[in-house]
Amino acid sequence: MRERQAEMDASTARRATNEILHDQPREVRKRTRVTGPFTVESLSPHRVQDTVGEPAGPDASQNFHTHILEHLKTAGVQHRLTFDWISSFPGEYLHAEGAYTDENGDSQRVAISIGPQYETVGRQWMGAAVKEAARCLSKFDLLIVLGFTFEGYTADARTRMGSLPILPIKMSPELMIGELKNTGAGNLFMNFGEPDIKIHRQPDDTLVVTLLGVDVFDARQGLVRSDNPGAIACWFIDTNYDEEAFFVRHAYFTGTDEPYKKLQQTLGDDIDASAWASLYRTASLPFARPAGGKIAVKVINHYGDEVLKVYEV
Repeated sequence: MRERQAEMDASTARRATNEILHDQPREVRKRTRVTGPFTVESLSPHRVQDTVGEPAGPDASQNFHTHILEHLKTAGVQHRLTFDWISSFPGEYLHAEGAYTDENGDSQRVAISIGPQYETVGRQWMGAAVKEAARCLSKFDLLIVLGFTFEGYTADARTRMGSLPILPIKMSPELMIGELKNTGAGNLFMNFGEPDIKIHRQPDDTLVVTLLGVDVFDARQGLVRSDNPGAIACWFIDTNYDEEAFFVRHAYFTGTDEPYKKLQQTLGDDIDASAWASLYRTASLPFARPAGGKIAVKVINHYGDEVLKVYEV
């Protein structure tokens, strides 16, 4: 075996081309450095199963649901909701029920659905959860759907089915770690809402998108609250969305007090003023109507939470 490997290595060495790799950048002292050295780090998305080599079964799903609910009890929904109590629920799409106290001091019953651990939550999952909640003897005032990722069209104005409001909650990837300490700190569960935009058709048939803010459902008040662009860090447009992947074709920055103004001042003459103005804005540059008939707008707040909405144009 070793002789065979040696023959393969010798053959590769005879025929392969050589390439010199450098691990040091070439310095250009006339240019202004925008960032210093940095590293890219991530949290492991893997969870260790109790039985190695066997597929995850009902017990693994139950452990995942228990893990999520324990953190939800402690952390609540960031900036939105603190639960009075939460208990497990023996349903297929509903996994827990609970209650919170609204601003009027009234107790509100909540049904909780935990989306798939490794899949995207879509309208089909939400619809099934609503139907299951409607069949329950308990009357729920709100359905909370938890997920790591949501399909673009789930986070839109249709977050209500019948008389039951639906609150999509994005879970932090940190929750994929089974050993995560349950301290209640961090933004583990975030309700970000949907972009509030206007689409204008220009005389030449091009389109301009204006960002007005972001709409967030406030469970305590039971209504949708609109935040202005000051609550938004940046926003992107895919001007020809194919419903498979989001491509950033337009990128813009916003936020109160122009958060990137210091960077602009530091760069000084090294940046084109007109180019900078084209980035820091709430109205997009004109673009042609897409052949596919759809665009998508993604908005990211200052916590790093994002929401995507699809529009037919």
